[in-house]
Amino acid sequence: MTVMTIRVLDRELVSKIAAGEVIERPASVVKELIENSLDAGATRIEVEARGGGVELIKVSDDGAGIPGSEVDLAFRRHATSKIGGVGDLEKIGSLGFRGEALPSIAAVAEMELFTQAHSDTAGTCASLAKGEIVRCESRARAPGTTVTVRRLFRYFPARLKFLKSVGTENGHIAHLVSQYALAFPGVRFTLVLDKRVSLRTTGSGSLRDVVGEVYGPEMAQAMLEVAQKGDMYKVEGLVSPPSLARSGRNHLSFFVNRRWVRSPLLARATEEAYRGLLMEGRHPVAVISISIPPHELDVNIHPAKAQVKFSHEQAVFGSVRKAVEEALAGTPVARSRAAPFPVGGGHSHSPRMITDTAPVFDVARLPTMELPLLRVVGQLGNTYIIAEGPDGLYLIDQHAAHERVLYDRILAQRSQNAVEVQGLLQPVTLELSPREEETLRSGREFLATFGFDIEPFGDRSYLIRAVPAVTVGSDAVETLSALLEDLSGGKDAGPRQEKVAQSLSCHGAVKSGQQLSSEEMRGLIKQLEETKQPRTCPHGRPTMIHLSSRQLEKDFGRIT
Repeated sequence: MTVMTIRVLDRELVSKIAAGEVIERPASVVKELIENSLDAGATRIEVEARGGGVELIKVSDDGAGIPGSEVDLAFRRHATSKIGGVGDLEKIGSLGFRGEALPSIAAVAEMELFTQAHSDTAGTCASLAKGEIVRCESRARAPGTTVTVRRLFRYFPARLKFLKSVGTENGHIAHLVSQYALAFPGVRFTLVLDKRVSLRTTGSGSLRDVVGEVYGPEMAQAMLEVAQKGDMYKVEGLVSPPSLARSGRNHLSFFVNRRWVRSPLLARATEEAYRGLLMEGRHPVAVISISIPPHELDVNIHPAKAQVKFSHEQAVFGSVRKAVEEALAGTPVARSRAAPFPVGGGHSHSPRMITDTAPVFDVARLPTMELPLLRVVGQLGNTYIIAEGPDGLYLIDQHAAHERVLYDRILAQRSQNAVEVQGLLQPVTLELSPREEETLRSGREFLATFGFDIEPFGDRSYLIRAVPAVTVGSDAVETLSALLEDLSGGKDAGPRQEKVAQSLSCHGAVKSGQQLSSEEMRGLIKQLEETKQPRTCPHGRPTMIHLSSRQLEKDFGRIT
């Protein structure tokens, strides 16, 4: 039996362990510094990042600043001005309170703090290496604080290999700054990524103005106001009408006492209010702020303070759901924009292919998992194709089946450098959030290999001039927005290629609820037979259910 010796860890190792909990990626540094600025009462916060935040992160504010006599204390672990005793933990009103942000950052990077308190006659500039102040001097500056972080994870290089591409890390930073801008519309935020302004808000105090800067003026104008004040909770914000729903949940923002949180409870409450108004797989855009007595809340359950726990979860759930339901009262039910099948029309010319032109349902023969010969009988609920086989009945999900057909076609065309492209009669304008823009900038050439022709058109605006032919008839903006959401995870080339093909096939496939002619159903079945894996869609769902002749005879009592 091995005897384990108990020992006290040295200070440097303790610092790196603590930093590993607090500083997950460059966006974590930005989060901690922004929270410090907000707690200091800043009305102007400027964030700059280079190289995805690894090369440089700089956060400047016009807040209260740190007195020169306390600069050294600011870099001692668990030193904070935001709580003073155990009782304060039950009524935390600040965003940061653990006193670990500055020492954790300083433990893994080169760092400089330049600050001046209103009570001081001069500012203090301190430079740090390996968590220790190596130089400190007086300099003139306006009241406020500037923190500069260079060579992030220089002293913790193991963390570097877990970071994604520069574009992905910039996207995380852009998303984070956007969230704080939504939480604090009265604060003027500026975000500069690689010397390019990515976000700038006015600090006017209008949430709708900030939504316009983050999601675009069309979304801001259409958003519905949420406003409900109860005895215990106050719920306010903006939510989208059902017609402006999205394919993912990245546009759900929740703030509890102005703290940005990730809360499955609040997400369920919001989406529950949309029940019956949205198609399956569609999600709202929501910016919801909840004010709650501090003693009803535990904000100390997550190292990065990204989650909270409510004392009365059901009451909070009910308050949010009711507030959103009232905002949605009277809105029309969202309807599918699915085009007739097969899709087409509204474009300048027929689909073009680098080699030649192919019909909508024509796909090259590929190795198959053999299906039996099927005879189309009809359609059930405009969703399932009923077919007869040599050994019973087949119910085929028309959307899943067409997804498989398009998925195999997309990958086959791309591997042969023969992607089918559809030019648009009128270019479509695409307004992006800061995070979406970073994803597009890093993945634009990659998307071009699938048939997208996208060009810049002003601040965070782009023109879509061509799309993959398989998506003709689908909403080009919605298709690309869903793709950018899928790509924001920064996967490597192989899975990323499959992810794009999955998304395109889903958007291009015939929808559930669309009526098909007998010829269209027969064409779809024929193409399904020619795919590599005809029994499942690209997401792994079954494309068909088989009821054998024996099972039917047994169910009808013909055999025992």
